[in-house]
Amino acid sequence: MDSAFVIGGTRFIGRHLVEDLLEHEYDVTIFNRGNHDNPFADDNRVDAIEGDRTNDSALEAAAETVDPDAVFDCVAYYPRDVRVGTNVFADADAYVYISSGDAYGREEIPKREDETPMRPCTNEQATDESDDTYGNRKSEGDRVVVEAAERGVNAMSVRPCIVYGPYDYTERLDFWIDRVLEYDRLVVPGDGTNIWHRAYVEDVASALRIVAERGTPGEFYNVGDRRLVTLDEMITLIADAAGESVEVVHAGPRELEAGGLSSEDYILYREYPHLLSTAKLAALGWESTPLEEAMARTVDEHRESDRDGSDHDPGREREERVLGILDTL
Repeated sequence: MDSAFVIGGTRFIGRHLVEDLLEHEYDVTIFNRGNHDNPFADDNRVDAIEGDRTNDSALEAAAETVDPDAVFDCVAYYPRDVRVGTNVFADADAYVYISSGDAYGREEIPKREDETPMRPCTNEQATDESDDTYGNRKSEGDRVVVEAAERGVNAMSVRPCIVYGPYDYTERLDFWIDRVLEYDRLVVPGDGTNIWHRAYVEDVASALRIVAERGTPGEFYNVGDRRLVTLDEMITLIADAAGESVEVVHAGPRELEAGGLSSEDYILYREYPHLLSTAKLAALGWESTPLEEAMARTVDEHRESDRDGSDHDPGREREERVLGILDTL
């Protein structure tokens, strides 16, 4: 494969995907609405086409102009998006859809592509815009991929878990990085051993490319860090990368409630473990970045950004009340 068409390509996963493709000598074209700054505007290796992927005619015109070998759909949030994409690019050597670990419909440890059932998706859920139906819509997109493969389209799906790394506009990990940089004591709900599988964004980017090059049509591939860490261990990784020393203070439901908080107020906390098997992807030759390297790059970029994760802040004053309660026990 020599040419790639990235639907999206300027913000987070798409941005890293473009960088990965360039490193592997692809000719890259990005397609988006132009609502965000294009980090590749001055890079003559990247062509840009402005258009709305929900406009079928615009997508068809772009396909005729570019005729890419590989298509990467980074912004397909509805099953209809995937259906249109697999139709427009039916002749591509590869069409890779970014799904989600949230597409799984049953809690298992770990969740496996060919064993764990997917979420159902009603007609109403397929067009719903709320976060509550995100996993349902992604699972239906996966079913569309299977249907497309059955009619001869080289369509595949990659299912990331929680993605982190440089340029993460969701600011989920930025909250915890900011806490480590700003405070000596951190409140952590529970006992700190909860696990919510995360995926370093550069590894997600390489997974997308490798699946396009080596994957099997109609198949799904989980992607996540090969080495999993607990919430406490994640904080330690952040502190080590930042050169900081912090005390982690665990708070149970009673202490949190006394401070006006609950465990649900903390981003990246999940009571039941969420783990994805990555063996299927690794069998294609994919490898993940060592966690220390991934976190160091993430923290370095965070320091240069203006992100602080404040949208996820449960309230430091309330945390101080919790700390005060715990200090008296």
